[in-house]
Amino acid sequence: MIPVLKRWYDRHFSDPQVVILAFLLTVGFAIVIFAGKLLAPLLASVIFAYLLEGAVRQLQNWRIPRMPAVVIVFLLFLTVLVATLLLVVPVLSQQITQLVRELPTMVAQGQNILLQLPERYPQFITEEQVREIMGSIRAESVALGQRMVNITLASAVHVATIMVYLVIVPLMVFFLLKDRDAILGWITGFLPRDRALATEVWQEVNLKIASYVRGKFIEILIVWAASYLTFIFFDLNYALLLSFTVGVSVIIPYVGAAVVTIPVALVAYFQFGVSSEFTYVLIAYAVIQFLDGNVLVPLLFSEVVNLHPVAIIAAVMIFGGIWGLWGVFFAIPLATLIQAVIRSWPRYENIPEEEAQDEAA
Repeated sequence: MIPVLKRWYDRHFSDPQVVILAFLLTVGFAIVIFAGKLLAPLLASVIFAYLLEGAVRQLQNWRIPRMPAVVIVFLLFLTVLVATLLLVVPVLSQQITQLVRELPTMVAQGQNILLQLPERYPQFITEEQVREIMGSIRAESVALGQRMVNITLASAVHVATIMVYLVIVPLMVFFLLKDRDAILGWITGFLPRDRALATEVWQEVNLKIASYVRGKFIEILIVWAASYLTFIFFDLNYALLLSFTVGVSVIIPYVGAAVVTIPVALVAYFQFGVSSEFTYVLIAYAVIQFLDGNVLVPLLFSEVVNLHPVAIIAAVMIFGGIWGLWGVFFAIPLATLIQAVIRSWPRYENIPEEEAQDEAA
């Protein structure tokens, strides 16, 4: 057993650079797993810095010095942030409150519909099954109400935390943009000098992560805007809330689109019933999802993500379970990192002659 492990180690870890790369990956994943929540403001700042770095470089290409370019981009970022907080967030909060208030009415209507099913389709559903479903619905409604009460009681703490983040994150974004080269130089100063393999992997992954983050935010904004205009056109209730949910759902490939279909369909059904308007809303929503998956995603991520759908779903499940929402957002970049490491990892297949003879014996 020991000779087998020794040959496996020599085949995969005989190069010192491989050991350095394995150490850096282990440290990085340990930080993510055990300190992810504590580093949430820093990670959010890094994401925004990634987003804004492209605009800063574009201004630099127009021969604007980096410091003025950073100031211009940062002021635009603050303007968009303040406008979102003043215009979008209050409407979202109002629609969420209104939806929670109308949930009991929707649940009652749903129960009435369920009670009619055994009479219409006795061969498919029984009264006992309907009672079980109604019990589950009531239990979920009570649990949802309890969660809303808990959120209300803890709202002061959440508001205080959000206010701190609203101050800390923009400041960190500004300094990450302003002192980008100095920060990267300080970090690399702690790394070993013989890190060619790690640098090669990082350069490939860094380019893909930056493109992915920018592309994902562009996709969220486009899908959100398209859904909002569509829902407004059909005069659908909670248009901003539902469109925001549809936009955010693109963070979770495949699964997000399927899950967010349920609230869109339910709100449309309780508002329009089984009518042509209900059908048109679902068709329009299906068209948006089709265009997102078959036009927008290939256009934005054709050279960024080269992963099989099964690998993407597995990455979302694994990293989402480890790291929550951040893990879901970074599931594809992390899977791309693993793919780049596997592709770049050197293997030494030439086994010494003595070991080959021992293995044959």
